Amino acid sequence: MPYLFTSESVSEGHPDKIADQISDALIDHFLAFDPKSKVACETLVTTGQVVLAGEVKSDTYLDVQQIARNVINRIGYTKGEYMFDGNSCGVLSAIHEQSPDINQGVDRDNPEEQGAGDQGMMFGYATRETDNYMPLALDLSHKILKELAAMRRENDAIQYLRPDSKAQVTIEYSDDNVPQRIDTIVISTQHDDFADEPTMLAKIKKDMIELLIPRVVAQLKPENQKLFTDKITYHINPTGKFVIGGPHGDTGLTGRKIIVDTYGGKGAHGGGAFSGKDPSKVDRSAAYATRHIAKNAVAAGVADEMLVQVSYAIGVAKPMGIYVNTYGTAKVGLSDGEIAQKISEIFDMRPYAIENRLNLRNPIYEETAAYGHMGVSRKS
Repeated sequence: MPYLFTSESVSEGHPDKIADQISDALIDHFLAFDPKSKVACETLVTTGQVVLAGEVKSDTYLDVQQIARNVINRIGYTKGEYMFDGNSCGVLSAIHEQSPDINQGVDRDNPEEQGAGDQGMMFGYATRETDNYMPLALDLSHKILKELAAMRRENDAIQYLRPDSKAQVTIEYSDDNVPQRIDTIVISTQHDDFADEPTMLAKIKKDMIELLIPRVVAQLKPENQKLFTDKITYHINPTGKFVIGGPHGDTGLTGRKIIVDTYGGKGAHGGGAFSGKDPSKVDRSAAYATRHIAKNAVAAGVADEMLVQVSYAIGVAKPMGIYVNTYGTAKVGLSDGEIAQKISEIFDMRPYAIENRLNLRNPIYEETAAYGHMGVSRKS
């Protein structure tokens, strides 16, 4: 029987994503000036206020307040009427030095024996549904919001947009897991105030369906363009007025959008956030590595769909084990257990090896902190 599957995304102006981007901007700056930096930093944003907290071991000094302001201004919070803007908000830093108890479990005289920065399990996933091997519903949700942000910055066809927004896509699948049609699209976008609320709601809905969606569809390959029919149910700003948004509408915290950051509910998630963590933290680096493995295995024809899990003990370099699930789509005459064994033989999953293989000591992280960590060519 056909079934429905839904994924959501949130924009760069969503409060939690603002926090993620500030945390990752700090990571980038620490790594740019001291590639050996160990950093775990969290950000809180609320009305007129940013709080930075975390642990750092680095030989560089940063103006963390100015870095936070630059991120906020880049996103588009530049007006006092938003009740949160980069030039006037308060920025409090409570960042301190990393615990030596943690550091002694990670650093080693031989860098190759660098221990994992934490215990836990990490997952990578890939599917043939899209050209970037990401789940289709999530990929479409990301594309809707990226295009909406582009239109906001153009300030041409649509001039009332503010930075905070969310999108959600529901797709109908056949029994053999093939997308058949898009059932529902939900878009909630922050906007300037209108004198006439009914007219405002009608105009926003018309602009989203007639201006935004065609720009998204134009980016897709033909088989996915066909999923956009005249039978889609649209919910555009379904609660009505959305003038108060961003950190004035909701407090934002680093690491609260881990499903948006990964696979939109497909596959699995180990529970650890990515943003604000340097690559010695396997929550981040091993999740990137397992995605890299799954994506390349699917691209090479090993399976149509693949989930890869790896697990670690804090301070121990070698992972506890690797697990693979191809959901019955394997094409190479091997069981999932045999594929996992091959992966463990081919890929060195020690944290130091992952850092080197994927060049993770470079300042590449701020761009990962909105619209998904996976599925972009330079990341995975």
